[in-house]
Amino acid sequence: MSKTLTTRNEDYAQWYNDLILKSGLADYSAVRGCMVIKPHGYALWENMRDVLDKMFKDTGHQNAYFPLFVPKSLFEAEEKNAEGFAKECAVVTHYRLKTDPNNKGKLIVDPEAKLEEELVVRPTSEAIIWNTYKGWIQSYRDLPLLINQWANVVRWEMRTRLFLRTAEFLWQEGHTAHATKEEAIIETKKMLDVYATFAEEYMAMPVIKGVKTANERFAGAEDTYCIEALMQDGKALQAGTSHFLGQNFAKAFDVKFMDKANKQEYVWATSWGVSTRLIGALVMAHSDDSGLILPPKLAPIQVVIIPIYKGDDTRSLINDKCANIIQQMQAKGIRVKLDADDSTRSGWKFAEYELKGVPVRIALGARDIENNKAEVARRDTKEKTSLPLDNLCEQIIDLLADIQTNIYNRALQFRDEHITPANTMDELIAILDGKAGFVSAHWDGTSETEEKIKELTKATIRCIPINNVEEAGTCILTGKPSIQRVLFARAY
Repeated sequence: MSKTLTTRNEDYAQWYNDLILKSGLADYSAVRGCMVIKPHGYALWENMRDVLDKMFKDTGHQNAYFPLFVPKSLFEAEEKNAEGFAKECAVVTHYRLKTDPNNKGKLIVDPEAKLEEELVVRPTSEAIIWNTYKGWIQSYRDLPLLINQWANVVRWEMRTRLFLRTAEFLWQEGHTAHATKEEAIIETKKMLDVYATFAEEYMAMPVIKGVKTANERFAGAEDTYCIEALMQDGKALQAGTSHFLGQNFAKAFDVKFMDKANKQEYVWATSWGVSTRLIGALVMAHSDDSGLILPPKLAPIQVVIIPIYKGDDTRSLINDKCANIIQQMQAKGIRVKLDADDSTRSGWKFAEYELKGVPVRIALGARDIENNKAEVARRDTKEKTSLPLDNLCEQIIDLLADIQTNIYNRALQFRDEHITPANTMDELIAILDGKAGFVSAHWDGTSETEEKIKELTKATIRCIPINNVEEAGTCILTGKPSIQRVLFARAY
């Protein structure tokens, strides 16, 4: 496969697909709408997962696992949730195949093996989890119940794109139960802050925290909080959500507890999740026409060392020095790789690791060792420099930190330059069709107006920013009074 990428300016969507495939993050599969996550992509997901898992546990949550299949009757119990996901559900109706009597080489569904009750392949797990919680919660002593699940889900998408929208994807979903409304709202906002911290401090991706409108709210929630990020093509991407579910699921599944006054009450609920969509966000937030640019905190390989051999007489000298550097780096917790493969030239290797987004590349030859220096290239700016071999580890640690900060600041500057106020529909459309990004505009607060603007522009209200400044104005469509601006954007 050719390593040449379509450029972003030429065709952004094709650039994205090229980059995912050629950098080795993922591949298409034989299953329609599904993808294969390749080792480089899965290592990136593992690093994300490990950081988030620690953040969840540090805030008091525990991991559990629930079934992939949900009986249809349970799925139907919370009507808004069932209606919201109904069109995306894959359903199991039979449990056995048999040989086709008319064609011995083929298998058919055994009509006698029909399930008594159809099973929904989970698009989300509220139904099966809240049915389980009914047996786990009896008293206020059982609360709060703070559970997270790492799992896969299936949502039968008609139009798919690697990582961003696939029929099956990996994610985590937190599901918590609380004694009071106030506790549940605190939990909802706390987990939103966890996601925002992860996005900004680890993904180096600035986000806007906000609340979704009723039209964009999670099916079955009373409020949905979100983090919204901006991609380099000016489109928004919802990077994580945290939902205040009220007592909707508790009432649907009759989950009650005895409070301290010996009175039975319904519990209050939250759910929250992020998925492998974050990998797509990471790609589009930072990468360039040469390949991936990965934040050092999450990069599967932080440093690659490429020995430069001119002849066999210096090979052992170079190899010994490389081994010594690797040992020192590993002792400092740096994820480092030595590429001493003789079958490819150093120039090909440089391009390959640039494509894969390795933050730092070190080239080391006999002359470098003689001069006590190494050639060091950083992926974010492509700058090269010579660093002394003495104290190299500490210098690389500082360089990795500088790269992390630089790519965040670069993304932040881009995001801030692409938040534009609009006071009329014409201005809104002109911005969306021009530099795009987030458009800050007044809205009259009705779902009807929101739907009409979406119909006219293909833009949605991404969020009402938390701590939004109140500002008297008039709706850009209806001219009715408005007390604040909201953020519109076209989105993935």
